[in-house]
Amino acid sequence: MYKSRLTALLIGICLGMMAQERPIAFTNAYIIPIEGADLAKGTLIIKGGKIIGLGNNISIPADAQINDLKGQVIMPGLVDSHSHIGSGEGADASAPIQPEIRISDSINVENTSIRRAQAGGITTVNVMPGSGHLLSGQTVYLKLRRGTTIDELAVEKTAHGYLGGMKMANGTNSRREAGNFPGTRSKSASLVREQFIKAQAYQAKIKLAAGDANKLPARDLGMEALVEVIEGKRTVHHHTHRHDDIITVLRLQKEFGFRVVLHHVSEAWAVADEIKAAGDGVIGASIIIVDSPGGKLETKEIRFSNGASLEKAGVLCGFHTDDPITDSRWFLRSGALAIRYGMTRNESLKAMTINNAKLVGLDKRVGSLAIGKDADLLVLSGDPFSVYTKIQETWVEGQRVFNRLDPSDRKFATGGVGAAMDTMDHTDLLEHESEDL
Repeated sequence: MYKSRLTALLIGICLGMMAQERPIAFTNAYIIPIEGADLAKGTLIIKGGKIIGLGNNISIPADAQINDLKGQVIMPGLVDSHSHIGSGEGADASAPIQPEIRISDSINVENTSIRRAQAGGITTVNVMPGSGHLLSGQTVYLKLRRGTTIDELAVEKTAHGYLGGMKMANGTNSRREAGNFPGTRSKSASLVREQFIKAQAYQAKIKLAAGDANKLPARDLGMEALVEVIEGKRTVHHHTHRHDDIITVLRLQKEFGFRVVLHHVSEAWAVADEIKAAGDGVIGASIIIVDSPGGKLETKEIRFSNGASLEKAGVLCGFHTDDPITDSRWFLRSGALAIRYGMTRNESLKAMTINNAKLVGLDKRVGSLAIGKDADLLVLSGDPFSVYTKIQETWVEGQRVFNRLDPSDRKFATGGVGAAMDTMDHTDLLEHESEDL
């Protein structure tokens, strides 16, 4: 049984690789490209993982596989700017400052949370360490391809691991009574300043050495990461909720010149104009829609109208799941709720796609449907913000990673045996158990 399944899997992989070289044309669909006008009866053509054609009445290659999507909708794959899928573990309780930590070292790419995200239409995601530290480590940007290693999902390799940002936090999460953790907000900011000043000194020593190995400072992984932040090579993704905590982040950004995305910003409605006035160093805000009671006290003033307030102020705004806070399968619902509370439909669509792509610096590749961009797309049964709409298919770089018609995929959208297990490869286990009964 196992050998036959392995053979079938290998055949499927080979067929998939061959199919990738053959153009695929999606025809007769209502296409929402995000950037540019909607196409009522459009055609999208992909080949080699890229979009090669988009429009009405365009020429279709003779050898193309044609998928007639009459009555269905195509839009770009969703981009989640803040998630914890993959059950990664970040910094520990030994210190409040741990920029050397890499979340990529602990992500389980076979965790079923990744399959559920694919079922929710998410194709690109910023996976973060937790927020219990002032500096809790390096995030990683993933493409939700089918794969068994982090290398197969990572957007890009770098000199020091994988492309990603730096997770920071303030407010109550990083305050503790024990150990070396700060007990007050002022102490929190003080510790962060101290680290950036050290990083500036480390950076100066490297420049002074001018490549002379005898003059270089001893290698420090944490300082290396913070120098990348100072030099704009690594964006800070900053957890912050209250209006005063948000202003503290803006103050630190101005002081040290790093690029920052403000995450959560529960009280963004109170300081939206101040965020806008902070300038280009503040890339934008990544917000969450929380519609259930409970949670931490500092989120009690969160408003569904945060998206509308940020849009009105002219701040680039994206949504995130913070999965498991919001299940990735219900990500589109965040945009629908924001519209109900004053955000425009167009900006809400952008907040789930191109705006988030800009927040993680990947907008040249993802976030909209355009010739030359990655073939990341969704096929939906109807309007993306209708409660009746189902995600039918999710494609990443020209490969279908979710098909609602396939029972083994559908369970990750609807629930079922194995849909919430730690790893995806559970089929053998279940069949062997049934054979023993």
